[in-house]
Amino acid sequence: MELPVKEEISVEDEAVDESIFKDCSKIAFYRRQKQQLSKKSTYQALLDSVTTGKDSTRFRIINEATKVPLLAEVFGIEGNIFRLKINEETPLKPRYEVPDVLTSKPNTVRLISCSGDAGSLVLADGKGDLKCHITANPFQVDLVSEEEVVISINSLGQLYFEHLQIPLTQRATREKEDVSVNTSQENQEDLGLWEEKFRKFVDVKVNGPASIGLDFSLYGFEHLYGIPQHAESHQLKNTGDGDAYRLYNLDVYGYKIHNKMGIYGSVPYLLAHKLGRTFGIFWLNSSETLVEINTEPAGKDTGTQMGPVAAKQKARSRTDVRWMSESGIIDVFLLTGPTPSDIFKQYSSLTGTQAMPPLFSLGYHQCRWNYEDEQDVKAVDAGFDKHDIPYDVMWLDIEHTEGKRYFTWDKKRFPNPKRMQALLQNKKRKLVVISDPHIKIDPDYSVYTKAEEQGFFVKNHEGGDFEGVCWPGLSSYLDFTNPKVREWYSGLFAFSVYQGSTDILYIWNDMNEPSVFRGPEQTMPKNAIHHGNWEHRELHNIYGFYQQKATAEGLIQRSQGKERPFVLTRSFFAGSQNYVNVPIWSLSTSTGLPNHGASSRENSPT
Repeated sequence: MELPVKEEISVEDEAVDESIFKDCSKIAFYRRQKQQLSKKSTYQALLDSVTTGKDSTRFRIINEATKVPLLAEVFGIEGNIFRLKINEETPLKPRYEVPDVLTSKPNTVRLISCSGDAGSLVLADGKGDLKCHITANPFQVDLVSEEEVVISINSLGQLYFEHLQIPLTQRATREKEDVSVNTSQENQEDLGLWEEKFRKFVDVKVNGPASIGLDFSLYGFEHLYGIPQHAESHQLKNTGDGDAYRLYNLDVYGYKIHNKMGIYGSVPYLLAHKLGRTFGIFWLNSSETLVEINTEPAGKDTGTQMGPVAAKQKARSRTDVRWMSESGIIDVFLLTGPTPSDIFKQYSSLTGTQAMPPLFSLGYHQCRWNYEDEQDVKAVDAGFDKHDIPYDVMWLDIEHTEGKRYFTWDKKRFPNPKRMQALLQNKKRKLVVISDPHIKIDPDYSVYTKAEEQGFFVKNHEGGDFEGVCWPGLSSYLDFTNPKVREWYSGLFAFSVYQGSTDILYIWNDMNEPSVFRGPEQTMPKNAIHHGNWEHRELHNIYGFYQQKATAEGLIQRSQGKERPFVLTRSFFAGSQNYVNVPIWSLSTSTGLPNHGASSRENSPT
């Protein structure tokens, strides 16, 4: 009798279906920027427009081709930080500026105008050794330390800014069409100006294209880190055409390693390091963002437009970093170090420090999909004791709820959740349960009905509640960008509201990219509408951040501020460290290494 042949399991069987997600060639604003930059459009700073206020120095920038002005602001911030903001001078309507990530309004340092020729402006804070050299034509900013340029901005001439436009439906009634925009069918389909198609989905852009971009040249730096989250090497690699690092929070099951595609979280924060100095770039933008990196060896001539100070930097190596975002404004913080410790102090002064974790969270956590019922939990708990294996926390996934309705318990499987928690508490153990942002559409589900009555869900572009499919089936999604929604959601964790919960129960936020099954790239359409009438495209990467914030505040309120919260999240953004004790958990990866076993949906916190 022949023995049965053991079937080999390959991780490729569970690898991500890449056709669901965009690569750079399918991202319209990337194609537009790459096409336009090949034409070398030039911006000029109008230094006769300089005004100096209490907090910033302002001046106008104008595109030589379109003559449409931008407004630039340079800030000096305490702790050796410079900030550069560039926005439309007179936008059709306000452009999105990321709120709530900065822990407070940065304390500014008045910048003093130093000597400069007719075509330049030099600003210094009077304390540090860094000076900000602004060259008028072509527009360029250099940060100089001891007569050496540390970083140049727009030295490659890649400043890019698409202006908001009157909707096509209104434009047709106007006598004069804006000739600066080619609305031909061929151009529209290629560049996705007013509509962007991907698979069966169509993204309608009411005010047309609105992307931004800017380049940074770091002199003498060859080692770059940061801009998570990617399943790539710790040190960032050079990117080729169509191979940019993508910052766009997505539910990517079985993601591949050594890949620059965006996965669950995004932090638009990059570190550059060399002997004697560390430098940071914090690009405060929550829309879809792409980052290109290219390191040039010393002495190579790449056609960089060199200002009077930067000309002698050719002898050093240089790394060029280009940031591109789909919408919003240019709002970038330059963290000048000079030491790694200084950089972390500077970043935390802006976005906050890591939340101090409760002691139990440092122990071993036991989690899988899924413990079936109270008896299963009791048996696993006893098994650890039997085998003398210490552990501190038991986790429950979606199946503990009544039909995947969060803040409930399955009455058959978990009939007495307080008794189950008492069993754990007697052994000084804790319980973590899941709470996702999608809410099952069910008129008999109180969480849904109360949120629906108060208008607390994200809207579709027609004004009704957005509906998408996730674990419970058809669901609506809480609009955590609304402070009233966050306040209400925080209140759901009160013991009197969350029936069956006790003070050993803590929370895990999952699927909060947000994940929308059957949606474009498994997420929410970009033209969904949030609080303040902002489109989802503006704030996609910060959606999960707001759920974390509301969850952490709910747990703090529950204990009347006496206990540290424990919140684990899958999606995150800059500033998430204020609200989560364990920043992320890894779903499943595809290593690309055959015969090492398949990935699994073991929800293991990391």
